[in-house]
Amino acid sequence: MAKRITVVISQSQSKNPAKRNLEEEIVAGLLGERGVDVTVIPHLYDLAPEGSGMLCLQGITGDMIVGSWLFPRAARWILDRNQVHGREGVSLLKSPGESEEDEEELAAAQAADDDKLRVIDQRPAPNRAIYCLDLRTHAKAEPYLEEIRRIAREATTDVVGLTDWIGGAPKPEQMERYLNPAGNGNGNGNGAGQPAGPIKAAEGEGQTAHIVEEEPARRWYPVIDFSRCTNCMECIDFCLFGVYGLDKAETILVEQPDNCRKGCPACSRVCPENAIIFPQHKTPTIAGSNEAAGSLKIDLSKLFGAPDPGAPGEAG
Repeated sequence: MAKRITVVISQSQSKNPAKRNLEEEIVAGLLGERGVDVTVIPHLYDLAPEGSGMLCLQGITGDMIVGSWLFPRAARWILDRNQVHGREGVSLLKSPGESEEDEEELAAAQAADDDKLRVIDQRPAPNRAIYCLDLRTHAKAEPYLEEIRRIAREATTDVVGLTDWIGGAPKPEQMERYLNPAGNGNGNGNGAGQPAGPIKAAEGEGQTAHIVEEEPARRWYPVIDFSRCTNCMECIDFCLFGVYGLDKAETILVEQPDNCRKGCPACSRVCPENAIIFPQHKTPTIAGSNEAAGSLKIDLSKLFGAPDPGAPGEAG
């Protein structure tokens, strides 16, 4: 059975015609693609935890490509905080302002800090990949369509190789469960869960997109990058609004996201690992760019109430 991949397009918060047109062109270009399912959701950062958009994402069990108007790092960890886990898929598209030099600098900084235990090191490795694309990178749809096709080919190739790992003579039903782990009645049998909530969908494989009907309010809350976080507790000690808490394993988490003071990124500025992201902030380092940890300069006046010109976020 051929492996399918789900492409999720997260819409811009604004009604900017150019952004809407780009989203529509990407969706239209994917509808005829074999092995690709397309879902359209409202802005990823604003989705309510129990809303139809997030429930839809949680129902997708196979590899996934997410296009959003955010840095890929921010999008990945928004998904993670909502129990949509996956290992980081590598995209060849760069976000605005990012370069190969930035990645090399980040890799060097991470290598120098290899002795530090990160929260992600204590987690089991996810069994699927999530690729995050920044829709701010190009004004035309074709570069995104080319990258999505490349990723889809890569994902399909991986499935063919996996069958070589099976030893012995598996029964047909065992092979089916191996190649189609989502076929348990809760999904479409191809790794993509049935969308939840009021979604428009028409019949015909590869010919329509699932559109999630949700109107979330704009939100402002921190997102933790657990590949950088060392669980040092600086954020919970610093925050005055009760945003942070601990889980049963005493790992830091954003417990009350909507307690966060709108426009306040102060905890991101005090984090020694630059592990706290505010995706809508105008400063790239705070918004989730791949700059190396420790490069963020702390302005004490901004920590204690001075207006922050970088907040809030997305330009129209």
